[in-house]
Amino acid sequence: MNIYFYIILTTLVIGFVLDIIADYLNIKKLSEPLPDEFKEVYSTERYLKSREYTKVRTKFGIITSILSLFVMLLFWFLGGFNNLDLIISQYSESQIIRGLLYIGFLAFAGSILSLPFSIYSTFVIEEKFGFNKTSAKTYIVDLLKSFLLSLILGAPLLATIFFFIESAGNYAWLYGWGVVTLFSLIIQYIAPTYIMPIFNKFKPLEEGDLRNAIMQYSEKVKFPLRNIFVIDGSRRSTKANAFFTGFGKNKRIALFDTLLEKHTIPEIVSIIAHEVGHFKKKHILIGTVISFFHTGVLFFLLSLFLSQKELYDAFFMQNQPVYAGLIFFGMLYSPVETLLSLAFNYLSRKNEYEADEFAILTTRDKESMIKTLKNLSETNLSNLTPHPFYLFLNYSHPTVLQRIERIRKIKLSEENLYNFN
Repeated sequence: MNIYFYIILTTLVIGFVLDIIADYLNIKKLSEPLPDEFKEVYSTERYLKSREYTKVRTKFGIITSILSLFVMLLFWFLGGFNNLDLIISQYSESQIIRGLLYIGFLAFAGSILSLPFSIYSTFVIEEKFGFNKTSAKTYIVDLLKSFLLSLILGAPLLATIFFFIESAGNYAWLYGWGVVTLFSLIIQYIAPTYIMPIFNKFKPLEEGDLRNAIMQYSEKVKFPLRNIFVIDGSRRSTKANAFFTGFGKNKRIALFDTLLEKHTIPEIVSIIAHEVGHFKKKHILIGTVISFFHTGVLFFLLSLFLSQKELYDAFFMQNQPVYAGLIFFGMLYSPVETLLSLAFNYLSRKNEYEADEFAILTTRDKESMIKTLKNLSETNLSNLTPHPFYLFLNYSHPTVLQRIERIRKIKLSEENLYNFN
C-alpha cells in the first residue's frame, strides 16, 4: 500500500459519501409543497406521484451505488486486476490483444453486473410510474446492438491507442490525443445518419402547419435547417424530448413523437428556438473545443503516470501492462474529473439560460416557452424543487422553476430586438 492506494481509496469513499449526502438532502426536500407557478399544471395526485418517482429512483440509485462500490473494492482488494492480467497473458504475446481482452472483459463483466439493475429500473420502476413502453424484445435487441457497436467502434480505437503507446515513445500522448479527437469528430458527424437510426426510426416531419412554422422560424433566424425528424421515442418511453445533433450537412433537429402528441405548434417552435439558440450562441462549438483540450491534458497526464510502478503496486500488480495502467490512471484522475464536471455543469446551466433567452428574443413569445417547460416537467415527473447541493453536484440544466423565473425577467421591447446579421 502506498500513496496512490490511499489517494484512490479516499477519493472513492469521499465521492460516495458526498453522493449519499446529496441524495439524502434531496429526498428530505421533497416534502415541500407544490410551487405556485405549477398549480395550474400539476394536480395534487400528479405532484405526489412526481415526488414518489424522485424518491424511488433516488433510493434505487443509492442501493446501486453501494453494491457497485462494494464489488469494485472486493475485486481490487482480492487482487482481481492482477489475476485477470495473469490469466490473459497466457493467451497472447501481443500487448494490443491482451489490452483488448483485459479491458473488454472488465467492460463486459461490468455490463453483466449492472444488467439486473437496468432491467429492474426499466421494467419495474419506469413501468410502475407509467413511462416504460419497451418490450422485452426491444430491450434485448438494444443490448445486442450496443454490444456490437462497442466492438466495431471501440476495439479499433483502443487498439490504435495501445499501438501508439507501445511504439511512439515520448510522443505517444500526442498521437493518442489526435486519434481520439479525430474519432470523436467523425462519430459526431456520422452519428445522426448512420448510428442513431440503428436504435430509432427517424422520419422526416410531414408537410403541414408545424413544418411550415419551423421552417419560417429557421429562415427568420438565418439557421440553415434542412433536416427535421420525428423519432419513435414512444417505442421505449412516454417521456418527451427534443435535441439538436450533428454538424455540417448532417446536422438535424429531432423531435420525439411523444412531444408532438402533447404540445401546440408555438410550443414546439419554442423548443426548436431553444435548440437553435445553442447553435447560434456557439455552445456546441465551445463544448467541442473544451473537450478537445481536455482530452489533450488527459493524455499528457496519462503519459506521466503510465510508467509509475507505484500506481500498479497500489492494485497489487506483478507486472506493469499499459492497458491496466489506463484503468488505474482513470481512477486516480477521478477527483480532477469530478471538479471538472462541476465546472462543466455550471457552464451548461449558463448555456441553458442563454438558449432560453435567444428563444424568447427571437420568437417574442414567453408564454409558449413557459407552458412548454411546465408541461414537459409534468409529463416527465420532474423534481421541481431539488436540493441546491444535489443540483450543484448533478444538474447540467437549471431547474424548470429557475428557468421560468429567468424567462419572466426578459424584457421584450424594440430596443432588444435580436440582430440576425
